[in-house]
Amino acid sequence: MDKELVLVIDFGGQYNQLVARRVRECDVYCEIYSYKTPLDKIKAMNPKGIILTGGPSSCYEEGAATCSSELFELGVPVLGLCYGAQLMSHVLGGKVERAANREYGKTDITLDTTSALFGGAAGLANADILQSMPAETTCWMSHFDYISKLAPGFKSVAHTDSTPVAAMENVERGLYGIQFHPEVLHTPEGSKMLFNFVRGICGCSGDWRMDTFVEDTIKNIRAKVGNGKVLLALSGGVDSSVAAGLLSRAIGKQLTCVFVDHGLLRKNEGDEVEAVFGEGGQFDLNFIRVNAQERYYGKLAGVSEPERKRKIIGEEFIRVFEEEAKKIGAVDFLAQGTIYPDVVESGLGGESAVIKSHHNVGGLPDFVDFKEIIEPLRDLFKDEVRKAGLQLGIPERLVFRQPFPGPGLGIRIIGEVTAEKVVIVQDADYIYREEVDKAIAEYKAANDGKEPAWMPNQYYAALTNMRSVGVMGDERTYDYAVALRAVKTIDFMTAEAAQIPFEVLQTVMSRIINEVRGVNRVFYDLTSKPPGTIEME
Repeated sequence: MDKELVLVIDFGGQYNQLVARRVRECDVYCEIYSYKTPLDKIKAMNPKGIILTGGPSSCYEEGAATCSSELFELGVPVLGLCYGAQLMSHVLGGKVERAANREYGKTDITLDTTSALFGGAAGLANADILQSMPAETTCWMSHFDYISKLAPGFKSVAHTDSTPVAAMENVERGLYGIQFHPEVLHTPEGSKMLFNFVRGICGCSGDWRMDTFVEDTIKNIRAKVGNGKVLLALSGGVDSSVAAGLLSRAIGKQLTCVFVDHGLLRKNEGDEVEAVFGEGGQFDLNFIRVNAQERYYGKLAGVSEPERKRKIIGEEFIRVFEEEAKKIGAVDFLAQGTIYPDVVESGLGGESAVIKSHHNVGGLPDFVDFKEIIEPLRDLFKDEVRKAGLQLGIPERLVFRQPFPGPGLGIRIIGEVTAEKVVIVQDADYIYREEVDKAIAEYKAANDGKEPAWMPNQYYAALTNMRSVGVMGDERTYDYAVALRAVKTIDFMTAEAAQIPFEVLQTVMSRIINEVRGVNRVFYDLTSKPPGTIEME
């Protein structure tokens, strides 16, 4: 796509993806690159603006992540955030020192609202679009160092009780710095600040829209594929479903989707996927469903160690997919649902440490005969993938599915996986999600559509490996305990247990024990992440 571009230069901070997402929310396309990216490459990309992220070091230390002063002479606006602001000062002749006290957390701040960052109109051709904000607000601080001396040509445009330069600007050169984190929700005016930078100061028109992306991607797929054949492994998750929708709209029956049902999906999900993508569904493609439940249960018999279960499930998927691919024969393209966080977290974009490896990035399967790979969602964040799905007409129940691990219920069943246990956890999970969804809907109906404060971002039931004595109908029982999990999170990297109303949990408990055979206890998991994880295994 020929679109305006803002570059996010990553110095190793933890919020690089969040910064990029906030810029995209302003309808401006951006990408993340390492601070080691050559200046010639940055020039060649012709960015409308550049944002420098935070980082874990002190900019004055030997070996710290840095940049050339030439970066600030490209003639495009630059915004430094936290470490990025300090580095800007350090490189351009200011001074950064260790503060007497670390400033961390929510902090009261005073803004100079004549600055374009904060809604002031001085010197901007498109000042009418700037978003104003109050002079007194709060922000999220996280720094040991502070700017003790401004670089020549800069002035301070925000301060706190402890930080004399909480924001700075050199309007003539288009250089701006913010000592705090505008990208996090704890800075209530932060999104406006980023909007004012990319739309006001950088002059971006806001041409990054999902309807345009979908149309352009369909055109590009048609041009690349021509009369070729494409093969896609369809899991039924959001990413692969949206990829299938895009490819189908572009090339129709030239696409074959292989859906491997390993018997570890949530209740009815296999049928729901087939209803959308199979015969009689809304998409024109070749759909192959492989019912491999018994095969997986056989492989998992007697296995209780979590990582071993993961490997078995992953390896067996490859074997099943390989068998189906051989039946199809040679294809021209292999399609994958890779999304932008997969790329960044796998170390192929940005500077932050590799968080996890992704099967879609870096290593391609060697058992499928294909010429090239197609990744239509490679530039999108998860929320953008969902928007694209809605544009394509994919049902909301698929588009807004909760995150679901690749190994499925295999890691929501503690210990050995059996067909009997799968049915138990499917039924318990279905009841739990149904009651929580009902409670959320009732709350919204009674509060003009407002979401409840306790509304979780992910919630599911898991089957523990514990059995205990109970009494049901005057008879002794010795059955399993189900654990209910619900968390509130922004980025799924940290999470807290959601405070679901007790009466809702009581209803869930009663229904599960009465309707699900083999269960006589229900627990609620209060563990946050860290120290726990969102999934059980």
